[in-house]
Amino acid sequence: MGTLDFLLQGLLVAAQPMNLLYALIGVTLGTAVGVLPGIGPALTVALLLPVTYQLDPGGSLIMFAGIYYGGMYGGSTTSILLNTPGESSSIVTALEGNKMARAGRGGPALATAAIGSFVAGLIATLGLAFVAPYIVKLALVFGPREYFALMVLAFVTVSSAFGDSTLRGLTSLFVGLTLACIGIDQLTGQARLSFGVPDLLDGIEVTTLAVAMFAIGETLYIAAQGDKGPDKVEAVRGSVWMSATDWARSWKAWLRGTFIGFPIGAMPAGGAEIGTFLSYATEKRLSKHPEEFGNGAIEGVAGPEAANNASAAGTLVPLLTLGLPTSATAAIMLAGFQQYGLQPGPLLFATNPQLVWGLIASLLIANFMLLVLNLPLVGLWVKLLTIPKPWLYAGILLFATLGTIGANPSVFELGMLLAFGLLGYIMRVFGYPIAPVVVGLILGPLAEQQLRRALSISQGDVTVLFTSPIAAVLLGIAALAFIVPLILRARGRGEVLAQLAASED
Repeated sequence: MGTLDFLLQGLLVAAQPMNLLYALIGVTLGTAVGVLPGIGPALTVALLLPVTYQLDPGGSLIMFAGIYYGGMYGGSTTSILLNTPGESSSIVTALEGNKMARAGRGGPALATAAIGSFVAGLIATLGLAFVAPYIVKLALVFGPREYFALMVLAFVTVSSAFGDSTLRGLTSLFVGLTLACIGIDQLTGQARLSFGVPDLLDGIEVTTLAVAMFAIGETLYIAAQGDKGPDKVEAVRGSVWMSATDWARSWKAWLRGTFIGFPIGAMPAGGAEIGTFLSYATEKRLSKHPEEFGNGAIEGVAGPEAANNASAAGTLVPLLTLGLPTSATAAIMLAGFQQYGLQPGPLLFATNPQLVWGLIASLLIANFMLLVLNLPLVGLWVKLLTIPKPWLYAGILLFATLGTIGANPSVFELGMLLAFGLLGYIMRVFGYPIAPVVVGLILGPLAEQQLRRALSISQGDVTVLFTSPIAAVLLGIAALAFIVPLILRARGRGEVLAQLAASED
């Protein structure tokens, strides 16, 4: 069967009434939470992860996909109306979008963001559908050493590629890898680091860690900074719809942003931030109105927003085909798969094709839903922005706690939620990134398993890890991803990398 046949089958799965309802709930919840100030897609997905627990795997992942796309879109509203990017990839949108809102053109700014997100999401999701099968064919030749090299690449890209300190990123990674060692050894059956506590024999729940470090830790960190002055929400004055001139200036930017963002997001070392900055620079260079940039140029909203959403779909390429999360949001989505005992990768396409293609098709449906929902509901999203911060933080803490209780009603689990939340807060205070901890906990056991298999096959010969051409290339890329940022920082460009890592979403 060809890709189109699989995609059509996926559309039949995603178009079932209950799955449509799950997708609708997902995009609505994702947008509603993502639109709140200071909350990026990673926090949104982590906070809403427990909501999907009681559903079947297909319905849960379809709702999850809706939450993911909704959370990605919600960030543009806060950037434009509040000048508060929920993620580093929305910084560029805030630059031009908030200037448009202050000039009374918040409606067209929101409209070009919504339509650009739709166009980019549509094209990029189709790109995901057609690119994924080829990567799956390549991944099917992977053995234990190739998978181990792939895990090493994932560890390096999320811990040392961005940020102001490689050491801090690696420290966070090793915290995650240490937590991954807790529980029963998969090969020998021996208890490790459980300290005689029966609750630790099953290991640390990824969802508990993700919700604690992103939701609890982030909330405590923002609340601890106090009220640094009232945030002014720019009113949406005039028509929400774009004029003919706005359309003429936006459509090329949407397409260019899509074709910049998708391949960068699909790279193992990609990132939505890079795509949005490149898109902004491209639009500024090609624009017939360069003097408007910095003062509210609509192309400066259209291009980066398209690149941001195309990159979000691109991130799913390595996640679904290789089981490789390249961002904090992707890491939490991987946790969503694992709560049902599913491991994304080439075998998932063979063993659960209906689930995978239903998920990809649901992204298309969620994209349409977002376009239909968001423009008419602009007034509602604006009202959400005015929620008092103490209420907002208290609501997030309550929701995270109730979600954890619903998933695992245990006093010990609640204790771990609080402990990891405090750990997340302390790490933020001292500038340590959070994503490597989650990635280390998720991929640590898999990397250990593949490493031990490779060494068992070679009877302890370590050189087997480097003799495979694919493994050697992957380890070479990992080395470059480790060394290049060090060189950039040595040349004084660490501030740029730190800005790109201002949020790990």
